[in-house]
Amino acid sequence: MRTIAKLFGKSPFSPLQAHMEKVSICVLLLEDLFTSLLKQDYNKVFEISKKISKKEHEADLTKNDLRNHLPKSLFMPIDRASFLEILNFQDSFANKAEDIGILSTLKELKELDEFEKFETFYKKNIEAFKKAHLIIKEFDSLLESSFGGIEARNVKDMIDELALMEHDLDIIGYDILKKLYALTDKLSYSTFHLLNTLLKEISEISNIAEKLGNKIRTILEIT
Repeated sequence: MRTIAKLFGKSPFSPLQAHMEKVSICVLLLEDLFTSLLKQDYNKVFEISKKISKKEHEADLTKNDLRNHLPKSLFMPIDRASFLEILNFQDSFANKAEDIGILSTLKELKELDEFEKFETFYKKNIEAFKKAHLIIKEFDSLLESSFGGIEARNVKDMIDELALMEHDLDIIGYDILKKLYALTDKLSYSTFHLLNTLLKEISEISNIAEKLGNKIRTILEIT
C-alpha cells in the first residue's frame, strides 16, 4: 500500500503509530460499551460490539500492510524483530477489545451491579492502554534524541507509572474476583463462567500495556 510506504518515508515509526491510532479506536469504544452494559442497554452493547469488530478488522488491514511493506533494513535504533514485537503487542490490544465486545453480547449480565469496583477496574485498564499509547507517540522524540537523554528518562518514567498501574489493578482485580466467588451460590454456572472470563479479558489490557512498556524499556537500555 502506497500510504504505508509514504509513512515509512516520513518517519520509520509513523506506520507503527498509524496502526496504534486505529487500535486506539477499538479500545476506547470499550468505554461506551461498559457504560451501556452497566445501564443494561443490551441493544447498544450489541451495536458497539459490532463497531469494535469492524474497527479491529481495519486495524488488522493496516497491520498486514505494514508487515508487507516493512523494509528489510530499518534505519533506526531498533531491529526488525523488536519493531514487529511492538506491532504484535498493539495488535493484541485490538484483539482483546473485540473479544471483550463479543463476550459482552453473549448473555445479559445484570449481576455486574454486585461489583462495586467494576467501573474503577475497567476504567483503569483503559487508562493503562492510554499510557501505552502515549509512549508509542513518544517514539519520534526518542529518535531525535538518539534514544537517550531527558526524553528517554521521561519515557522510562511513563513505563514505571504503567507498571504501578498494573500492580494496582492486580489488587482491584483480586477484590472483584473474591466477590465473584462469594456469589457462586447465587449465580448460574454460565453466568459465573462468563463473568470470570470477562474480568480476565479486561485485565489483559493492562497486562499487555505493561509488557509493551517492558519491551520499550529493554530497547532503551540496550540502545
